[in-house]
Amino acid sequence: MIPFSILDLAPVIEGSDASQAFRNTLDLAQLAERLGYRRYWLAEHHNMPGIASAATAVLIGHVAGGTSTIRVGAGGIMLPNHAPLQVAEAFGTLASLYPGRIDLGLGRAPGTDQPTAKALRRYFDSADAFPHDVLELLGYFEPAQPGQPVRAVPGAGIEVPVWLLGSSLFGAQLAARLGLPYAFASHFAPDAMDEALALYRRDFRPSARLQQPYAMLGLNVVAAASDAEARRLFTTQQQSFINLRRGRPGLIPPPIDDIESYWTPPEKLMVERALPCAVVGAADTVKDGIEAFVARHRPDELLLTANVFEHAARRQSFEIAAAVRDRLSAAN
Repeated sequence: MIPFSILDLAPVIEGSDASQAFRNTLDLAQLAERLGYRRYWLAEHHNMPGIASAATAVLIGHVAGGTSTIRVGAGGIMLPNHAPLQVAEAFGTLASLYPGRIDLGLGRAPGTDQPTAKALRRYFDSADAFPHDVLELLGYFEPAQPGQPVRAVPGAGIEVPVWLLGSSLFGAQLAARLGLPYAFASHFAPDAMDEALALYRRDFRPSARLQQPYAMLGLNVVAAASDAEARRLFTTQQQSFINLRRGRPGLIPPPIDDIESYWTPPEKLMVERALPCAVVGAADTVKDGIEAFVARHRPDELLLTANVFEHAARRQSFEIAAAVRDRLSAAN
C-alpha cells in the first residue's frame, strides 16, 4: 500500500485556545509517528480564528523537536507572502536542526483574504511572480558559489525536499517543468484533479531533485466506530466550510446531529462539490473508500486530513486509518 501522511491545520475548537491546539498537534504528530505515517504537514493560513498554524515554520520546529523519525513539513508555505530568501533561511535552519526530516511545500495562494494579504505586505499580484520566486528559492538551496552576493545562511547546500502544491493546472505544469513532487489539494478543491494529474505525469521532466513524477493527493478521512458516528463527526468540517463561505470564519464547531437543518440547499450543493474526496465511516467503509480512491487516481501517496472536534475522536480516526492502511498492505 502507498504511504499515508497527515495534513494538520492546528484547529482551535470552540471553548479552547491556540495553546491547547498546539499541544494537540504535537500529541497527534507523536501518535502519527508511532502509527507509521510518513510525514506530518502543517498549512499556512492567516486571519482564521479556527486555524493556529499561521507561523508555520515555528510550529514545524515545535513538532519536529517533539518527534524523532517522522518527516515534518509545510503543506504549504504560501510563497506570495514571503521573500524567497527568508523561506530558504527558515527551512535551512529547520533542516540543520532536524536533518533529513524537513519538507517544504510551496503554494501560490495567499492563504487568506485581501485585507490580510495587504497586511502581510506581499499582495495578491505577487502570485504572478510565483515561478520566478520558486526558482530563486531553489537556487538558495544550491551550494554557494565563490563571489555569490546573496546566500541563505543556513540553507545553501542543505538538502530540503521542495514540493509544489496546487488545485489547478498551473501548479501541475510548473511541477512537471521543474521536476518537483506535486501535491494536489483534492481534499477541498478537486475539480481539476484528474486533468492536473494527467498533465503532471505526461509532461514531467526529470531533475536533480526527482527522477520520475511523484504525486500526493489530499483526502478527507473521518473514521469512527460506526458509519453514523463518523458522519456525525464530519459535520464539523461541513459547518466550518459553510461558515467560511458565509464570511463568518470562527472557531471549529462541535458536530451536530442534523446537518440538513444547518445548510441551505445551495450551500449543500457547494459543500458536496468541494468535499467529494471524503471517506467517512467505520473501518470497513473507510477501507473500501480508500481502496477505490487509490485504484481510480493512482497517487504515489495520500495526505489525510480530518477536521474533527474532539481530540480523542481525531486520534481514533487516524488510528483507524492506519489500521486500514495495514490491512490493505497485507492484502497486496
